[in-house]
Amino acid sequence: MSKAITIAQAQRYDAHTINDIGIPSMVLMERAALATFNNLLNDDYDLTRVVVVAATGNNGGDGIAVARLLKIRGINVSIYLLGNPDKASEQTQQQLKIARYYQIPFTTELNDVINATTIIDAIFGVGLSREVTGDFAAAINAINATDASTVAIDVPSGINADTGATLGVAVVADSTTTMAYNKIGLLTVNGKHHAGTVHIADIGVYAQDHVESIK
Repeated sequence: MSKAITIAQAQRYDAHTINDIGIPSMVLMERAALATFNNLLNDDYDLTRVVVVAATGNNGGDGIAVARLLKIRGINVSIYLLGNPDKASEQTQQQLKIARYYQIPFTTELNDVINATTIIDAIFGVGLSREVTGDFAAAINAINATDASTVAIDVPSGINADTGATLGVAVVADSTTTMAYNKIGLLTVNGKHHAGTVHIADIGVYAQDHVESIK
């Protein structure tokens, strides 16, 4: 899976995998979380105090699932949630329910983000196309102001996955776990700067021609 893809391709491949192949979105979310979790451990980050900065879309759901995997392992982790949880995607609402069951603490203090040793960026996924403003921009600025290591899920929040452009403000990550295929924007100069080391995770999302191409 060496090719890089566009936002439209990523969305089309996701829809194909979920709707045509029949792999549930929640399964893909769990695989994305596990891949990110494994990269966290393999890259030997300081996991003394981990904060997952998540929004209410599916990228946030990935991050909340990572928080659970860390919690189960006995790691000190909390979630800084952006946006209205009542308007979260269906899968992210389910991840929030699971996180509450495991009593993962939620924080509303940016100081907790600033004082983390490792931050998981789970704010925006591959489809971001608008300028980042308000509380979202404030959170990204806080992430970039810390001495913590930062791991982005799929795309560093604030980066356009097609062009690599910064949409107002963007996370500067030490590494990015991107799902299924690399993204064209992460191959640009600015994209590389913000993504850090890119890990491409095979989570079971494939192009429509994947079966034919591997015969």
